[in-house]
Amino acid sequence: MTQTAGNVSKRLFSLDVFRGLTMFFLVAEAAGFHHNFSELVKEHSFLSKLGQQLHHHPWNGLRFWDLIQPFFMFIVGVAMPFSLRKRLATGTRQAATRHILIRCLLLFAFGVLLHCVYSHALVWELWNVLVQLAFTILIAYALMHLPHRTQIGVSIGLLVLTEVLYRAYDPSDPFNKGESFGSFMDMVLMGKLNDGYWVTVNFIPTAAHTIWGVVCGQILLSGRATSDKIKPFLLWGAVLLLAGYALDFFNITPIVKRIATSSFTLASGGWAILALALFYWWIDVKGNHKKWLRVFSVVGTNSIFIYLFAETVGIQWFRDFGKIFTHGLLSPVGVTEHVIMVINALFVLFMFWYITYFLDKKKVYFKV
Repeated sequence: MTQTAGNVSKRLFSLDVFRGLTMFFLVAEAAGFHHNFSELVKEHSFLSKLGQQLHHHPWNGLRFWDLIQPFFMFIVGVAMPFSLRKRLATGTRQAATRHILIRCLLLFAFGVLLHCVYSHALVWELWNVLVQLAFTILIAYALMHLPHRTQIGVSIGLLVLTEVLYRAYDPSDPFNKGESFGSFMDMVLMGKLNDGYWVTVNFIPTAAHTIWGVVCGQILLSGRATSDKIKPFLLWGAVLLLAGYALDFFNITPIVKRIATSSFTLASGGWAILALALFYWWIDVKGNHKKWLRVFSVVGTNSIFIYLFAETVGIQWFRDFGKIFTHGLLSPVGVTEHVIMVINALFVLFMFWYITYFLDKKKVYFKV
């Protein structure tokens, strides 16, 4: 569904930049940058460690790339109060609820269809972030009219529930690869397991990310003084961060993104809240609306669209299209294959970015 929006100036610019930067990393992966950069620097000790941060941790640990999905789900939550306020200004809550239900249904369908594209066949797989997001939005929306304490209490309850389900299923080794409660549920829901050990029930604990985002969005919309908005972000971001890492450090619950353990959800949620505080303070409070930040904000204003585009026709068309020029121009002059592939990924990333820039310039925004 397309919507021509002449009211974009009223958006929270820091949120668009935060969302846009997150999506920028996602489409950079679709462009092939993460893989090709890692291949280029794998023989270099320092740069190879940097390259590792662009890939998910194989199991117990937390890398930068493990934060991208939590950031995205958290940002969606932050935007929900702004979106709801706008809808209630021109319509009823019943209409807003109907919109949310349709949106979640579409996100679920898009997530399932993406796995069909990945597999080049009709498959029933529920591991995509959009499927997860469809459930977390529903949960967060059902709670967002409640007091903040209640919303936070439910989010903590979801983490406790996750702990109970995993530990009750296998008390001796609850957070294992391929034989945990999450794997059991995948066999029930899909009759198969994911090769990377991702599980569908990740939406239960990670719903906390979207709920926390909603609470933060409601605080940003409130009439509080700026300092009274930022202080709780810093406090609770630090608390979540320390709690998550402490659970891992004391061998209570390991930080594992692939099954979204409670320690992972807490730590990544802490990073998300602190990142929001930084972006809000630096951009909206300090007024750093610098033109170069639009490099990211334009991606944020069409986030779902560019993600779907990059993951489907973008990968299939643009990578090979880029090679016509990068290989054709650079290979004859002796540029190595690894360098060419990195340059090609950057070229493809530029094409993805330019699509969002063009749409933003024309004031066309794709809404789900």
